[in-house]
Amino acid sequence: QVQLVESGGGMVQAGETLNISCSVSGEIGRVDAMGWYRRPPGKERELVAIILEDGHGLYGKSVEGRFTISRNGDKNTIYLQMRDLKPEDTDIYYCNAAVRYPPYDYWGQGTQITVSS
Repeated sequence: QVQLVESGGGMVQAGETLNISCSVSGEIGRVDAMGWYRRPPGKERELVAIILEDGHGLYGKSVEGRFTISRNGDKNTIYLQMRDLKPEDTDIYYCNAAVRYPPYDYWGQGTQITVSS
């Protein structure tokens, strides 16, 4: 059974840095992309950052330049470094792994990040 296990998160003050990670447990197959999403209150789910199979990172506009996504050599753990955090970054961050075949999205349980002003 595949699970995405998230770690990190918590409460920080504005301007601080926080790191979170997500590891794949189980045999997941070929992953097209792996990353993080969040759902701001009253809004649609939005991309935070994903890392593609080739290692290229893509970022949501609101975090570009402040967040950096990376992964380990085995490609089964991803990391998100979040710098210069803002109160509007407060949310539950969900890890996602998009499998190519058969097409399927795996989701983690989410990790809460709270940024106080």
